[in-house]
Amino acid sequence: MDISIQHSFLPHTDPEASLAFYRDALGFEVRNDVGYGGLRWITVGPPDQPDTSVVLHPPTADPGITPDEQRMIAEMMAKGTFATIVLATPDVDATFDRIQATGAEVVQEPTDQPYGIRDCAFRDPAGNHVRINGGA
Repeated sequence: MDISIQHSFLPHTDPEASLAFYRDALGFEVRNDVGYGGLRWITVGPPDQPDTSVVLHPPTADPGITPDEQRMIAEMMAKGTFATIVLATPDVDATFDRIQATGAEVVQEPTDQPYGIRDCAFRDPAGNHVRINGGA
């Protein structure tokens, strides 16, 4: 079987702040930016991986989400427990320094983990957990 990841979705609460984080702090390119009904979907991805994208989306755009579910999603996003993405880089320390210099919220400085990797973590402007593994 030949399967690859094409799109992954992360919620955003402020499209401009999320765009700045993924474009300016992480260095992703903007591939699409679509507005509809006062909402906005932004597709970004690593410049050297044109077939892999992250879609930043309004978390409550689905009309089937109830008001209680909307509140729960907002609470989980605020705590940083709603969504996660794991990225990889050959030099986690240099990547950490570059991202931290943009003012991004640090969750964990570069650390050697007992399971054999060195990683760090940030929160994006919507509260999503962005973990970066070294040694890619």
